[in-house]
Amino acid sequence: MAARIQIAVAVLVRDGLVLLVHRHPARQHYPDAWSFSAGGHVDPGESHHQAVTRECREELAIQIHAPVPVPMTISDPTLDMRAFLVTSWDGDPVNAAPEEHDDLRWFRPADLPALNLAHPESLPTLLSAIRTA
Repeated sequence: MAARIQIAVAVLVRDGLVLLVHRHPARQHYPDAWSFSAGGHVDPGESHHQAVTRECREELAIQIHAPVPVPMTISDPTLDMRAFLVTSWDGDPVNAAPEEHDDLRWFRPADLPALNLAHPESLPTLLSAIRTA
């Protein structure tokens, strides 16, 4: 079996709201779907923690502080996806990667189940983590 693709994602929470990014319709994987904030491949020699920090800088133009690992359920057996709850950062999140995302928005957690999510199976465990943030 091939090695699973290593992915790190940030779940940004502020004032009870969650930041999601909308994946560009031209994306090969999970096009036209909402996903949790910044995220992407873990580079060789990089930890998941380092990757999520880099991805937030590259995709949202923010510097995150103290990302906390949270459980994330994924049904895609080719992925090893790790989520990090982020409640503190410097800067205002902007779409710094328009080739990857065509929108970013703050949502109430109660609104998330109605969205077309890239990984809807992750929602129960992530909502649990968000409620404790």
